[in-house]
Amino acid sequence: MDLIAARIARTIAEEIGAADRQVTAAVGLLDEGATVPFIARYRKEVTGGLDDTQLRRLADRLSYLRELEARRATILQSIKEQGKLTDDLARAIAGVATKAELEDIYLPYKPKRRTKAMIARENGLEPLLQAILADRSAAPEALAAGYLGEPVPTVKDALAGARDILAEDLSENASLLGQLRDFMRREAIISARVIAGKEEAGAKYSDYFDHREKWDAIAAHRALAILRAAKEEVVAIEIAPDPDTGVTRVEAMIANAIGIAGQGAGDRWLRDAAGWTWRVKLSLSMYVDLMTELRRRAHEEAIEVFARNLKGVLLAAPAGAKPVLGLDPGIRTGVKAAVVDATGKVLATATLYPFAPKHDLRGAGATVLDLIRRHGVELIAIGNGTASRETERFVADVLGGLPSGAPRPKPVVVSEAGASVYSASELAAQEFPDLDVSLRGAVSIARRLQDPLAELVKIEPKSIGVGQYQHDVDQRRLSQALDAAVEDAVNAVGVDLNTASAQLLAHVAGLGPTLAQSMVAHRDANGAFLSRAALLKVSGLGPRAFEQCAGFLRIRDGEEPLDASSVHPEAYDVARRIVQACGRDLRAIMGDQTALKGLKPEDFVDDKFGLPTVRDILSELEKPGRDPRPSFRTATFTDGIEEIRDLKPGMQLEGTVTNVAAFGAFVDIGVHQDGLVHISQLADRYVKDPHEVVKAGDIVKVRVTEVDIARKRIGLSMRKDGGGRDATVVAKGSTARDRAIPGKGGTANPSAGDGALAAALKDAMKSR
Repeated sequence: MDLIAARIARTIAEEIGAADRQVTAAVGLLDEGATVPFIARYRKEVTGGLDDTQLRRLADRLSYLRELEARRATILQSIKEQGKLTDDLARAIAGVATKAELEDIYLPYKPKRRTKAMIARENGLEPLLQAILADRSAAPEALAAGYLGEPVPTVKDALAGARDILAEDLSENASLLGQLRDFMRREAIISARVIAGKEEAGAKYSDYFDHREKWDAIAAHRALAILRAAKEEVVAIEIAPDPDTGVTRVEAMIANAIGIAGQGAGDRWLRDAAGWTWRVKLSLSMYVDLMTELRRRAHEEAIEVFARNLKGVLLAAPAGAKPVLGLDPGIRTGVKAAVVDATGKVLATATLYPFAPKHDLRGAGATVLDLIRRHGVELIAIGNGTASRETERFVADVLGGLPSGAPRPKPVVVSEAGASVYSASELAAQEFPDLDVSLRGAVSIARRLQDPLAELVKIEPKSIGVGQYQHDVDQRRLSQALDAAVEDAVNAVGVDLNTASAQLLAHVAGLGPTLAQSMVAHRDANGAFLSRAALLKVSGLGPRAFEQCAGFLRIRDGEEPLDASSVHPEAYDVARRIVQACGRDLRAIMGDQTALKGLKPEDFVDDKFGLPTVRDILSELEKPGRDPRPSFRTATFTDGIEEIRDLKPGMQLEGTVTNVAAFGAFVDIGVHQDGLVHISQLADRYVKDPHEVVKAGDIVKVRVTEVDIARKRIGLSMRKDGGGRDATVVAKGSTARDRAIPGKGGTANPSAGDGALAAALKDAMKSR
């Protein structure tokens, strides 16, 4: 391994809490084309057990550090070609750890346009600056008189040229820039002021019309709100030292870099030049640097929150293979209905008009009952958009008319975020060419109750509604993070090879849209896959792709029982040795936990497969193809609580976490408006990150603390102190009667991207 690779491995190892050799091994696998899910699951011996979170961080940092090393080499070569590379400079370049520090060092050697300092040097004024620096007692004006001539007609011009040279030297002083940047990171104040005349147009940003706080303490969501307000030209942003004390300290740092200690005429001139350099050059440079860093920091946090929420939504509990009636609520246009069977196949569709203007309650009710009876409907999925609660009441009335003892389907309100996007997509048109666009949404709602993961992968992640400021952040990084979240979720669950859609298969490790389509085409042409080995007959799927994807694909009731498990084909021999030691048939052992008792994993370790893999195989034989998602459960909304006006402070309610942001969690409690549990109200202890307490999909008990009907704000608490606030998390990751898939785009939801977000943030900051 070369020195650069070793340096990268050492740096990453320190950051992710691993050994150098673990990082080196993982890098080797990534460079060979292995995917993160494959490495995390099937190469534990090689990496020493690095998990997917560590591997994702490793991959991100590997890209950055390799870019840094490439830039380091380019800069070294550039300075060398200029004939200015010294041993000290080479060591300094080799020692920096960030791109910013590297560029600081390169500034004096970087090819640039002709500057005022260059012109001053051409005019012979550099010796004047040196003279002022050398003799601080002499008057600079007197010294400047000796440098006048045709290009420099006055003393003022001479001293201005000397100042330009000094300013450029200071602006390219890597040590000074580093000190200033560190000082600004610690002490800078970020402030926002409304632009005159924008008060009314930018009213939703009123919290930031006169805002001021420490740069290093500003929360990501506030930073993003201010950045958006500035982009819309509502506020002006300033990042500067404290005007009372900070500016003086900054100018002192610059003066110290020059070596100004006395009170001579030269010292006074240099001190003035240092202040001018800060105001004209360095303050702008620091503003740009800190603004860039703030934007990157806020973007990364928002992207991380989005990815975590998305993963929580995708891994929400599936209701399973049950016939479902999906209802997409509507008033004037009617309630769209679609029944799907246990496999998701569309059996029937209808449009119901129980509300104004038609008020066909009798006809709509009869249709629902007929669909339930004819197709054995077990669950009713109701979209959570407009007219959701009205549709719930309608369904409850209809079910109340069922004969005593008759099977009664359970209504469950499901997030319809992204359903309209999917309905109008090319994919939906290919899947349901003869189905009206509006009815496709009802199908999607029904299917996402059966299996949220399988259905939601068909929708652009940004449309699922669990992010904040998603249109403001770096779109490339956002797409990368969301794709990684989807990939991790899909591979954590595994995919049924013979029923999965091409969209779901595309997220399996080692595959992609092209191979996924080829697999579906092969399945359609030749029938169900009977074994994983048959995958090698798929056009374009070679040994490398097979190695990556095989362990994540499941075949139920195939030729090889192990194909229904997460045991990788490469380790089948180990699994068979384990079975042989039990003295029983493989099919009899799989799923029988008692059959494997007494076996020692160490007895089955060989040269290729170590203890981690053997333990995984034993676990999989005990529970083959186990789904890591929680069991499907429902929560209950309080009867009579249907509108925000029904809420009263002190009420204890049950709801579902629909979104988790840096400042708290949004909870759907059965009204049209999500309530906000501010981070300070999540628990009876200090909470640094809301994800420590809740995640999207959790069913929680909350107490209403504030109701503002006019501004559509609901304050909630999960604390037990001060009035018996209940902080119980009822069912981690489960779905509600009521909210099966989190991500409702309510007016206080950060994904909504409207003025209500600022309102939610205002409440959050007030309660803090």
